[in-house]
Amino acid sequence: MSAPDGSPVGAERSIGQLFASATTEMSALVHDEIALAKAQLKQDVKRGATSGGAFTVAGAVLVFSLPMLNFALAYGIRTWSDWNLALCFLLSFAANVLIALVLALIGVVFAKKAKKSQGPQKVAASMKETAGVLQKAKPHPRPAPQPELELEDRAPAAIEAVARSSS
Repeated sequence: MSAPDGSPVGAERSIGQLFASATTEMSALVHDEIALAKAQLKQDVKRGATSGGAFTVAGAVLVFSLPMLNFALAYGIRTWSDWNLALCFLLSFAANVLIALVLALIGVVFAKKAKKSQGPQKVAASMKETAGVLQKAKPHPRPAPQPELELEDRAPAAIEAVARSSS
């Protein structure tokens, strides 16, 4: 197992290696947060496009279907009920308006969802939080270095070891 910079885990790393590793990880974090913001923005745009599409379809249904649907529906009502033809045309128009209203309500629902979405704001807050944590970070305390034994202190021990091994 090795650290992100390729050195074995547990091995002493220099300040430069630690800084390079931290820089690489910070860069990866920033890239990931940018990718998240793009994905959330894409989702918001998709919702907005769906809303616009629903409004467009509602308008198209109202405009293009009125003549044909009004005539067919009015004459159908007249055939079934023997009511006045003007009343039959009025009922067919009301049916078309009802369909357009349902489609417009669908558009409003999607528009509210797109407006409520706080995707980019969430990512910005997350990035600020990450920066705040990094600014407050303090290095871990290092253990005090063990003082090397002076040459005079090591000499008697070394002489004894050599004397034991040769006897």
